[in-house]
Amino acid sequence: MTNARDAARLAALLERAPDWQAARELAQRLGRGQASGIDEAARALESYDALARDLAIARRLAPRSRTREFLEETYARLHAEIHRPAVHAGDALRRMLRDELPATVRWLRPYIVSVTLLFVVATLAGAWLVHAYPGLISLFASEEMIATVERGELWTDSLLNVMPSSVLSVQILTNNIIVSLFAYVLGVLFGLGTLYIIGLNGLMLGGVFALTAQYGLEGRLFEFIVAHGVVELSCICLSGAAGAAVGDALARPGLQSRAASFAAAARRSGQLLVAVTLLLLGCGFIEGYVSPNPDMPLPTRLVVGFGYFALMIALLRGWLFGASRAR
Repeated sequence: MTNARDAARLAALLERAPDWQAARELAQRLGRGQASGIDEAARALESYDALARDLAIARRLAPRSRTREFLEETYARLHAEIHRPAVHAGDALRRMLRDELPATVRWLRPYIVSVTLLFVVATLAGAWLVHAYPGLISLFASEEMIATVERGELWTDSLLNVMPSSVLSVQILTNNIIVSLFAYVLGVLFGLGTLYIIGLNGLMLGGVFALTAQYGLEGRLFEFIVAHGVVELSCICLSGAAGAAVGDALARPGLQSRAASFAAAARRSGQLLVAVTLLLLGCGFIEGYVSPNPDMPLPTRLVVGFGYFALMIALLRGWLFGASRAR
């Protein structure tokens, strides 16, 4: 009698197979984000409860059957979709900037120090080369720029006369992002491309300062650069550090395969580019509206430049989003 009753209950259970298939399809739609509305949500909860009862019966009556396996898999998938936490892009970005970015910066610290040192050395080298051999400035500056400085003027003096601040800001932002991306992406050349970009930008900066110093314009160039340049140059070095880390992962993969080491380094260092992009947005605004403004005094420029640098440090350490300063 017991076996006959169990067989009847198992047969009745198998009659619910279409409902299980419908529950499985619903779970798949939920996973793809294609299911919406209160009706489908209510149906998912009803199917979840029904699957739990059917699975308990199948485990007792047919513990080694394909039916039990199918029910367990469908129940687990529906359970995962029902209990999946809501994803909010704003919360994910805040968590990344608060927790993951500071960890990435700590991991990149040796590369940041090395790349910054390379940039400083290249800047000093560029200044010395142009000071000792003035003709070398043609390697770093255009003929028009050189002619303008020789007339006792800066090429930055007429920027606001050529285009409005809004257009200038967008152009500068685009250029800065491109340079930063090149400093990062060229890290795939085992870091050599990154070293080239950082070294070249340092040589150019030093050479241009040496050129303006020959005509007594270095102070005016400093006034133009200081408001945006402190963070802008820092962003280039940060992107270079991320690129150097990717190159190092390719050159020295360790126990991982070269592809796996590269993927891990790119995935982790890429988080820094989000912060760099946000910072460059501010640099573009400052360089479009503050730096070329002749009525802006030097003390104000210094406050803007170093105040923005302090904001950059707070962002990279996660302090802006509630991270502990003790870390």
